[in-house]
Amino acid sequence: MKHFAKTFSLSTLLLAILLIGIISVDGYSQKKEEVRISPKATVMQTVGFTDVTIVYSRPGVKGRTIWGGLVPYNAVWRAGANEATKITFNTDVKINGKKLKAGSYGFFTIPTKDKWTIIFNKVADQWGAFEYNDAEDVLRVEVAPETDNSCWQEWLAYTITKTSDNTAVVRLEWEKLKVPFTVEVEIN
Repeated sequence: MKHFAKTFSLSTLLLAILLIGIISVDGYSQKKEEVRISPKATVMQTVGFTDVTIVYSRPGVKGRTIWGGLVPYNAVWRAGANEATKITFNTDVKINGKKLKAGSYGFFTIPTKDKWTIIFNKVADQWGAFEYNDAEDVLRVEVAPETDNSCWQEWLAYTITKTSDNTAVVRLEWEKLKVPFTVEVEIN
Protein backbone atom coordinates (compact mmCIF):
# COMPACT_ATOMS: atom_id res chain seq x y z
CA MET A 1 0.00 0.00 0.00
CA LYS A 2 2.88 2.38 0.82
CA HIS A 3 4.36 1.72 -2.63
CA PHE A 4 0.99 2.52 -4.26
CA ALA A 5 0.71 5.80 -2.33
CA LYS A 6 4.24 6.85 -3.31
CA THR A 7 3.58 5.93 -6.96
CA PHE A 8 0.24 7.71 -6.94
CA SER A 9 1.72 10.84 -5.41
CA LEU A 10 4.65 10.83 -7.79
CA SER A 11 2.45 10.30 -10.86
CA THR A 12 0.02 12.98 -9.66
CA LEU A 13 2.90 15.38 -9.18
CA LEU A 14 4.31 14.60 -12.65
CA LEU A 15 0.86 15.05 -14.23
CA ALA A 16 0.43 18.39 -12.47
CA ILE A 17 3.86 19.58 -13.68
CA LEU A 18 3.05 18.47 -17.23
CA LEU A 19 -0.30 20.32 -17.21
CA ILE A 20 1.28 23.49 -15.84
CA GLY A 21 3.93 23.26 -18.57
CA ILE A 22 1.33 22.86 -21.31
CA ILE A 23 -0.75 25.76 -20.00
CA SER A 24 2.36 27.96 -19.72
CA VAL A 25 3.53 27.15 -23.25
CA ASP A 26 0.03 27.71 -24.67
CA GLY A 27 -0.28 31.04 -22.87
CA TYR A 28 3.20 32.09 -24.01
CA SER A 29 2.53 31.14 -27.64
CA GLN A 30 -0.58 33.30 -27.84
CA LYS A 31 0.82 36.49 -29.29
CA LYS A 32 -0.49 39.77 -27.95
CA GLU A 33 -1.93 41.79 -30.82
CA GLU A 34 -0.43 45.21 -31.19
CA VAL A 35 -1.54 48.24 -33.16
CA ARG A 36 0.53 48.60 -36.32
CA ILE A 37 2.47 51.85 -36.42
CA SER A 38 1.97 51.87 -40.21
CA PRO A 39 -1.56 50.46 -40.62
CA LYS A 40 -2.42 48.12 -43.46
CA ALA A 41 -4.74 49.41 -46.20
CA THR A 42 -6.33 48.22 -49.43
CA VAL A 43 -7.63 50.23 -52.36
CA MET A 44 -9.52 48.67 -55.28
CA GLN A 45 -11.06 50.08 -58.45
CA THR A 46 -12.70 48.32 -61.36
CA VAL A 47 -11.59 49.72 -64.70
CA GLY A 48 -13.54 48.23 -67.60
CA PHE A 49 -13.72 44.58 -66.53
CA THR A 50 -10.42 44.70 -64.64
CA ASP A 51 -10.06 44.91 -60.87
CA VAL A 52 -6.99 46.86 -59.81
CA THR A 53 -6.16 46.14 -56.15
CA ILE A 54 -3.33 47.61 -54.08
CA VAL A 55 -2.48 46.28 -50.60
CA TYR A 56 0.04 48.34 -48.66
CA SER A 57 1.00 49.75 -45.26
CA ARG A 58 0.66 53.47 -44.50
CA PRO A 59 3.63 55.12 -42.79
CA GLY A 60 3.20 58.64 -41.47
CA VAL A 61 5.44 61.64 -42.04
CA LYS A 62 5.57 62.37 -38.28
CA GLY A 63 7.87 65.39 -38.73
CA ARG A 64 10.52 63.39 -40.60
CA THR A 65 12.29 64.23 -43.85
CA ILE A 66 10.79 61.69 -46.25
CA TRP A 67 12.32 62.09 -49.71
CA GLY A 68 16.09 61.69 -49.61
CA GLY A 69 15.82 60.94 -45.87
CA LEU A 70 13.56 58.16 -44.60
CA VAL A 71 13.14 57.08 -48.24
CA PRO A 72 16.61 57.41 -49.79
CA TYR A 73 17.09 58.50 -53.36
CA ASN A 74 18.53 56.02 -55.90
CA ALA A 75 17.60 52.94 -53.83
CA VAL A 76 14.81 50.38 -54.18
CA TRP A 77 11.89 51.19 -51.87
CA ARG A 78 8.93 48.92 -51.00
CA ALA A 79 6.53 51.80 -51.74
CA GLY A 80 5.03 51.63 -48.26
CA ALA A 81 5.98 50.11 -44.90
CA ASN A 82 6.22 46.59 -43.47
CA GLU A 83 5.44 44.06 -46.23
CA ALA A 84 6.23 45.17 -49.77
CA THR A 85 3.30 46.84 -51.50
CA LYS A 86 1.32 44.35 -53.59
CA ILE A 87 -0.62 45.24 -56.72
CA THR A 88 -2.98 42.86 -58.49
CA PHE A 89 -4.66 42.98 -61.91
CA ASN A 90 -7.18 40.26 -62.77
CA THR A 91 -6.71 40.79 -66.53
CA ASP A 92 -3.79 41.87 -68.73
CA VAL A 93 -3.17 45.64 -68.61
CA LYS A 94 -0.90 48.32 -70.02
CA ILE A 95 1.11 50.47 -67.63
CA ASN A 96 2.00 53.78 -69.31
CA GLY A 97 1.54 51.96 -72.62
CA LYS A 98 3.66 48.88 -71.74
CA LYS A 99 2.04 45.43 -71.49
CA LEU A 100 1.77 43.62 -68.16
CA LYS A 101 0.14 40.20 -67.71
CA ALA A 102 -2.66 39.60 -65.21
CA GLY A 103 -1.41 38.65 -61.76
CA SER A 104 -0.10 39.90 -58.43
CA TYR A 105 3.18 41.77 -58.24
CA GLY A 106 5.48 43.23 -55.63
CA PHE A 107 5.35 46.98 -56.31
CA PHE A 108 8.63 48.82 -55.76
CA THR A 109 10.05 52.19 -56.74
CA ILE A 110 13.43 53.82 -57.13
CA PRO A 111 12.88 57.49 -56.32
CA THR A 112 15.09 60.36 -57.40
CA LYS A 113 14.41 64.09 -57.25
CA ASP A 114 13.38 64.35 -60.91
CA LYS A 115 12.12 60.90 -61.94
CA TRP A 116 11.00 57.65 -60.41
CA THR A 117 11.28 54.12 -61.68
CA ILE A 118 8.23 52.07 -60.79
CA ILE A 119 8.77 48.33 -60.69
CA PHE A 120 6.45 45.34 -60.98
CA ASN A 121 8.24 42.30 -59.53
CA LYS A 122 7.17 38.61 -59.81
CA VAL A 123 7.54 38.08 -56.07
CA ALA A 124 4.27 39.54 -54.76
CA ASP A 125 4.61 38.51 -51.13
CA GLN A 126 7.83 39.64 -49.47
CA TRP A 127 8.82 41.66 -46.43
CA GLY A 128 10.12 45.09 -47.33
CA ALA A 129 12.78 45.25 -50.02
CA PHE A 130 15.32 43.18 -48.10
CA GLU A 131 15.16 40.22 -50.47
CA TYR A 132 14.22 42.21 -53.57
CA ASN A 133 15.85 40.72 -56.67
CA ASP A 134 15.81 42.75 -59.89
CA ALA A 135 16.08 39.49 -61.91
CA GLU A 136 12.43 38.94 -60.89
CA ASP A 137 11.27 42.29 -62.37
CA VAL A 138 8.59 41.95 -65.00
CA LEU A 139 8.21 45.62 -65.89
CA ARG A 140 9.94 48.92 -65.13
CA VAL A 141 8.50 52.29 -66.11
CA GLU A 142 9.90 55.78 -65.53
CA VAL A 143 7.50 58.46 -64.31
CA ALA A 144 7.76 62.08 -63.22
CA PRO A 145 6.79 62.89 -59.63
CA GLU A 146 4.47 65.85 -59.06
CA THR A 147 4.98 68.27 -56.16
CA ASP A 148 1.85 69.87 -54.72
CA ASN A 149 2.78 72.46 -52.09
CA SER A 150 -0.88 73.24 -51.44
CA CYS A 151 -1.70 69.67 -50.39
CA TRP A 152 -0.30 67.71 -47.44
CA GLN A 153 -0.63 63.93 -47.13
CA GLU A 154 0.49 62.87 -43.63
CA TRP A 155 -0.13 59.14 -44.19
CA LEU A 156 1.02 57.45 -47.40
CA ALA A 157 -1.97 56.70 -49.63
CA TYR A 158 -2.70 55.21 -53.01
CA THR A 159 -5.51 56.58 -55.11
CA ILE A 160 -7.01 55.17 -58.29
CA THR A 161 -8.85 57.72 -60.38
CA LYS A 162 -10.87 56.39 -63.30
CA THR A 163 -10.28 58.65 -66.30
CA SER A 164 -12.37 56.79 -68.91
CA ASP A 165 -14.14 53.45 -69.37
CA ASN A 166 -10.79 51.72 -69.93
CA THR A 167 -8.17 53.88 -68.17
CA ALA A 168 -7.28 55.03 -64.67
CA VAL A 169 -4.46 56.93 -63.03
CA VAL A 170 -2.88 55.33 -59.98
CA ARG A 171 -1.08 57.72 -57.64
CA LEU A 172 1.23 57.12 -54.72
CA GLU A 173 0.66 60.20 -52.52
CA TRP A 174 2.75 61.12 -49.49
CA GLU A 175 3.92 64.37 -47.96
CA LYS A 176 3.74 66.94 -50.82
CA LEU A 177 4.54 64.41 -53.56
CA LYS A 178 2.31 62.50 -55.98
CA VAL A 179 3.71 59.77 -58.23
CA PRO A 180 1.26 58.86 -61.03
CA PHE A 181 1.08 56.10 -63.61
CA THR A 182 -1.65 55.10 -66.05
CA VAL A 183 -3.39 51.74 -66.21
CA GLU A 184 -5.13 50.88 -69.48
CA VAL A 185 -7.35 47.83 -70.01
CA GLU A 186 -9.09 46.14 -72.93
CA ILE A 187 -12.88 46.31 -72.85
CA ASN A 188 -13.69 44.43 -76.08
